[in-house]
Amino acid sequence: MTQVCLVGSEDVNLRYELLSRETARNALATYDLQEPFENTVTVETVSLGAAVALLNDLNWYLVRFADAAFVRDPSISETEWLSRDLARAIRDDEIAPEDTGRFLKVYGVVDAAEREGDDENDTLDRPPSLVEPMLLTRTGETIPEYDLRDVDDTLVVRVTESEFGA
Repeated sequence: MTQVCLVGSEDVNLRYELLSRETARNALATYDLQEPFENTVTVETVSLGAAVALLNDLNWYLVRFADAAFVRDPSISETEWLSRDLARAIRDDEIAPEDTGRFLKVYGVVDAAEREGDDENDTLDRPPSLVEPMLLTRTGETIPEYDLRDVDDTLVVRVTESEFGA
């Protein structure tokens, strides 16, 4: 199954904003919504094409309420996500999947209990957060280490060359 992950803007509750609007709610009605990271919504779709179509259906809301949208297709990578633009380019045969691993945006992942300013009692049931993305270029089999701050894990997103240079 192909996954779609929508990352909400810092000043909004993404799930609320999407589900409080009829068109977005209808577009998401057939999916099981998950929240693997704080202020994200993740769904599983049947294919890369279905994932890109869902993102297109939600575009008006994503522009207003989301910072990013990722797609993870196991036929391309089991662990790395694709940016929305890269997923569309692969779907449209503008770029081959095997040519997508060079330009990366790597997010830190921080457990809820380790976030600054959070009360420990408030974090027991909260998912981890995505923090400060870092642009990296893969030159071999490994990627440089995330060094913007101490993190528990990282989330790797493959991006287009134009997204990398922007």
